Amino acid sequence: MKLSVVILNWNGADMLRRFLPSVIRHSPEAEVIVADNDSTDDSLKVLAEQFPDIRTIVFDRNYGFAEGYNKAIAQVNGDLCLLLNSDVRVEAGWMQPMLRYMESHPEVAACQPKVCQEQSPDMLEYAGACGGYIDRLGFPFCRGRILNTVERDEGQYDSTAPVAWATGAALLIRRNVYLEAGGLDARFFAHQEEIDLCWRLRSRGHGIVCIPESVVYHVGGGTLPKDNPRKTYLNFRNNLLLLYKNLPRKDFRSVMFRRRLLDAAAALRFLVGGQWGACKAVAQAHRDFRRMRKDFTADRERNLAATVVPASQILSPVNLLWQYYARGRRTYSCLKIEKGKS
Repeated sequence: MKLSVVILNWNGADMLRRFLPSVIRHSPEAEVIVADNDSTDDSLKVLAEQFPDIRTIVFDRNYGFAEGYNKAIAQVNGDLCLLLNSDVRVEAGWMQPMLRYMESHPEVAACQPKVCQEQSPDMLEYAGACGGYIDRLGFPFCRGRILNTVERDEGQYDSTAPVAWATGAALLIRRNVYLEAGGLDARFFAHQEEIDLCWRLRSRGHGIVCIPESVVYHVGGGTLPKDNPRKTYLNFRNNLLLLYKNLPRKDFRSVMFRRRLLDAAAALRFLVGGQWGACKAVAQAHRDFRRMRKDFTADRERNLAATVVPASQILSPVNLLWQYYARGRRTYSCLKIEKGKS
């Protein structure tokens, strides 16, 4: 199968200088492509002068993470596409375990490697760790990362495992399945769009797995810092859109009732902690969700009509916030013990 590694870049010249050489050196089986989201730094100069043999796709404006990848994948020829963040370092042999698995498991649409921190390679990385899940109220978590608690990598999650979602930092996916499912939702712009895509794939009967034998090292937070109000806004808004697009009506109403209460509590906590920008971001996310909701109704109906695997089989039965804050269970291993008992 032909493989295309697609790196979406926006003002990441320093990241390209630092990490692109490792991708080129250690990906001999792939065509490496950089898609530039109308950078205003010297990214294009760096690519032209230091990486003249790398194919570059140049966009006329910044389309965001989601639409940027959609436009790039529409222009590549790989049977498999690997969406790779520009701030990811790879090592020799990083690709082969994922390729072998995808070749021998045609029912699997996408997979991810284990993602560790570039700054502290013995730590798992927030954005994906060893594969992602979604709790029954829509909160995402990972093997190795629960809310803001990230685990040290001690090989505890080194088994290949089916997951609910794979990280967009290093997502290997079948191109035809990506296109058939409609790709990433451009209206999300950034954050949680890969979770939405994976939920759609899972609901249509496709498998998603994590292959920890493959390992990458991710800087993370390169575009927006974790405490940036814009990031808070996108995460809260997009999570609500994710639920609306994919949950059946009987579940959506009850989940939304509880989410309004929980998100109001989160906004209050931000306010008490002096994070006024984050507090406003949560309120704005809910306002914009109500305003935007009608624009997603057709997508919701299509998703539900195409569903062969119900949400109850995709979502984890845990109540993540209750487990984390009330019971002090802050690692995935503890959550596994408690599954179905929360």
